Amino acid sequence: MEIQWYPGHMAKAKRMMQEDVRLVDLVIEILDARLPLSSRNPDIDELGKNKQRLIILNKADLADEAVTAGWKKWFEANGCFAVTADARVRGNVRNSYQVIEKICREKTERDRKRGILNRPVRAMVAGIPNVGKSTWINSYVGRASAKTGNKPGVTKGKQWIRLGNNLELLDTPGILWPKFQDPEAGLKLALVGTINDDILEEQTLAVQLLRFLNRNYPGRVEERYGVGAGKTSAAANPEENDEHYRGEYQLLNEVAVSRGALKKGGEGDLSRAASLLLDDFRSGRLGRISLEKAPGSSE
Repeated sequence: MEIQWYPGHMAKAKRMMQEDVRLVDLVIEILDARLPLSSRNPDIDELGKNKQRLIILNKADLADEAVTAGWKKWFEANGCFAVTADARVRGNVRNSYQVIEKICREKTERDRKRGILNRPVRAMVAGIPNVGKSTWINSYVGRASAKTGNKPGVTKGKQWIRLGNNLELLDTPGILWPKFQDPEAGLKLALVGTINDDILEEQTLAVQLLRFLNRNYPGRVEERYGVGAGKTSAAANPEENDEHYRGEYQLLNEVAVSRGALKKGGEGDLSRAASLLLDDFRSGRLGRISLEKAPGSSE
């Protein structure tokens, strides 16, 4: 499955960030805790060279807790500060305060030794669309300073937010990279809703999700819908072909029937079932699920 999505405003946003990163001391990168690697923009790694780095594993309340702990260790082992967050709840961003205050203190002390006084730490907040970047900023600041929405790409321009005398935050538009080198990354981003649903085929996503769940979280579908205990097709490395996903389509039909999503004549409505399944996954009603594990992690 090849998924490409790079609106024109994202190219402009990238150029803007390349100019602005020279003004900041710290790059705060907001990631989706369910897929930290796939929700990282490699451009931000390049932009953030020689800067302090803080990774926010957002939406941690939706992710597998043990898997997220593995990611936190991995980022810290690779030279970044890392914290978890549910940005919708202000109290759940407090662990970010401690790390940012530590960075501010260190920066203020270095400036003082160089004779520079009262210069705030400037931090760029970056992340791909729909990872909760603006929501995290608003929770951290304690007021609605950044625009939020449930669709990707709400933030179109940059804005500076002053926090007392010690810190300034630069909110930047969310950007994806022009081409996904790993098609699996595009699929995972589509599953969590980073890419607009109206340019994707939900049934295809739903059967991919069913295969992943049956292999990695067996029993979740049965617990939620009362159908299809461990049912999946046997193909090891299928191409995008309905025949290879026969078991998943059958299971999706069972989900439709179990939820009363029926067409005339009693046949399961796969489109409605796909939408329902994806919504249950994205909202956490299927339980805490992570789509990828940290390199070298046994969890």
